Amino acid sequence: MSDLIPLDQAHCLPLKGIEHKLGQARIAELLPQIPGWELIEEGHAIAKTFHFGNYYQTMAFVNALAYVAHREDHHPDLGVHYNRAVVRYSTHDVGGLSENDFICAAKTETLARQS
Repeated sequence: MSDLIPLDQAHCLPLKGIEHKLGQARIAELLPQIPGWELIEEGHAIAKTFHFGNYYQTMAFVNALAYVAHREDHHPDLGVHYNRAVVRYSTHDVGGLSENDFICAAKTETLARQS
């Protein structure tokens, strides 16, 4: 992925194999571009909790996120609660984080700002 394209405007690519797993240096470059997201599971995933006023708003966000995930063919793990959604990205096919996780996290941020 070119760093000239903002993450939220980039698109996911099919990635398989450990050669697509991001190293710590690249993760350190990308993480500041998605404020509030945290490395979890010893750096194998990123996650963020999004807060909403009620269940309807939470579900509207989750349904819109499902559309983005389908369009990008990259799907998060979700924890859905009354007034919050926990979104976690990792690329199972590479055994950790890939560029796709950061692209989708940025798209999730854009979606949350629009909600």
